[in-house]
Amino acid sequence: MEIQKILESLEQGNITSSTAKKMLSLYSIEKIEGIAKIDINRRKRKGIPEVILAETKSLEDIKKIIKVTLEKTNSVLVSRIGKKDYPKIITFCKKLKINVKGGKNSSSLLLFKKPIKFHGGKVGILAAGTSDVGVAEEAKLMCEAMNCNCITSYDVGVAGIHRIFPILKEMVEKDVNCIIVAAGMEGALATLVTSIVDVPVIGLPTSVGYGYGEKGIASLASMLQSCSLGLSVVNIDNGIGAGAIASNIANGVVAKTKKRK
Repeated sequence: MEIQKILESLEQGNITSSTAKKMLSLYSIEKIEGIAKIDINRRKRKGIPEVILAETKSLEDIKKIIKVTLEKTNSVLVSRIGKKDYPKIITFCKKLKINVKGGKNSSSLLLFKKPIKFHGGKVGILAAGTSDVGVAEEAKLMCEAMNCNCITSYDVGVAGIHRIFPILKEMVEKDVNCIIVAAGMEGALATLVTSIVDVPVIGLPTSVGYGYGEKGIASLASMLQSCSLGLSVVNIDNGIGAGAIASNIANGVVAKTKKRK
């Protein structure tokens, strides 16, 4: 059934709203030459934009998915781009007059047609060390794609514990709705931050580390074992996931506040 007929049937009372919603959801998937099925209406349904995992895809397939996605939506995130493909994707987007935003040491790109308005919540993003910055920046790109303002501070790990207090004070003063903590090695910063602030904290373990518990294993285990309440944890190096949940929390707070007013 075509969209117009679905709407007419709903208006005439021939189908229920739940049935109409189910039928309309069939129009949310955009097929691309047998290589991908893009969830075009994910942002409208969940507030989360489409994300392209570039790591295992060919450059040509990535280009096709970017082009089709941005014909239907305003923005898309491309994550874990290979070093060789990274500049080629930027060049491709510039030829199509697509805006490109990257992050320091990050292998992800935020692509958009019209400027993204930051009318959502506020998210604080911390990185324990400079080696954790790339993953933290990926989380920031996701937050910005979801219209959130971000306050960031990097290299504030527990090896110099005094460094964390000024930025936490700033984040509290600016009423952040959620804080992401990216940390490798033993991942202790997430527990420390959670014990101090009164907002949800998302632990983002990174694959920084060596020896026993290398590649983020110790950091993930430490965050999962944390005895400081209020900490949730995503997978190792999952900046996209951390940004998505933090933004959903922050945007939900803003939405509830607006309803009360």
